[in-house]
Amino acid sequence: MPSSKGPKIFNNRSSLPQYFPRKPTSQIICILILITLLIFGYLAISRTLLGHNCHSTLPRSVSVVWERTESSNKDGSLLVKGDVKRHKVMAFVGIFTGFGSVGRRRALRQTWLPSDRDGLQRLEEATGLAFRFIIGRTNVQWKMSVLKKEVAQHDDFILLDIEEEYSKLPYKTLAFFKASYALFDSEFYVKADDDIYLRPDRLSLLLAKERSNPQTYIGCMKKGPVFTNPKLKWYEPLSHLLGNEYFLHAYGPIYALSAKVVRTLVALRNDSFRMFSNEDVTIGSWMLAMNVNHENNHELCSPECTSTSIAVWDIPKCSGLCSPETKMGELHKKEECSGSPTVGE
Repeated sequence: MPSSKGPKIFNNRSSLPQYFPRKPTSQIICILILITLLIFGYLAISRTLLGHNCHSTLPRSVSVVWERTESSNKDGSLLVKGDVKRHKVMAFVGIFTGFGSVGRRRALRQTWLPSDRDGLQRLEEATGLAFRFIIGRTNVQWKMSVLKKEVAQHDDFILLDIEEEYSKLPYKTLAFFKASYALFDSEFYVKADDDIYLRPDRLSLLLAKERSNPQTYIGCMKKGPVFTNPKLKWYEPLSHLLGNEYFLHAYGPIYALSAKVVRTLVALRNDSFRMFSNEDVTIGSWMLAMNVNHENNHELCSPECTSTSIAVWDIPKCSGLCSPETKMGELHKKEECSGSPTVGE
């Protein structure tokens, strides 16, 4: 009997094909190795084919809040919810907007600003510029609910924990620079309004220029009140005629601060700043105290589209386009606005 069992077991095993392992444990190991190789191969192919779009699935909109201590009602340290790393771009452009500007944002998304993630990503890759709408908060719940739906649809906002009110625009501006510096590692930080027609490609060329002074303040500059005598150019300052002294500052619809300037603003306590009623005057006073280099560029306040205009708005009639929702579309249809080639130096 013992001798008859041996051949049965031997013959049973030898009848299997030679490429099968002779032990069940070996089969399991081989199967596991095969599955592991398949997984690694799939991941490698996925990264190769889809890798450059993976980051676009991450949310772009972000809510920024400030810690508040019991001993102070002023904004304290910055808090960004979630694992947010500073995004590297050449420049970050914050488009200031409000709860009553739904139509303006729609007009922008239908003209020079892409309305979808992929479009924004392509624009960023082509120009080095990242764009987000900047808005505060309100206690009116239905307005917040409408905004929440728009954020979910377009995902192109930075939400600041500050009351959205025109009289508090200087405070919103300071909050914007602090938040944008925390979120973006940029060479420049640009404040823009939602009622201007912008050429991102030309703005990119302007900001990409080499500059000897790292503390730079770029804008369409004015000194003192603007004198509107038709015999003079629109930018002729009244101070020149009266002999008064006024400090130089940029018009509010769009201006840019270099990273070193913004870093200084971020480092200072909020109660260190003098706030004026006008946001552009407020920023100009801060720049005067910091002894920055004022770079004047009237292509940032062009009253009409040209081959070199960067930002178009109805200066001096309006601080922006006078009827932005209508005018934005009209400008975009003009070849000299949207279709003319970018002229580099």
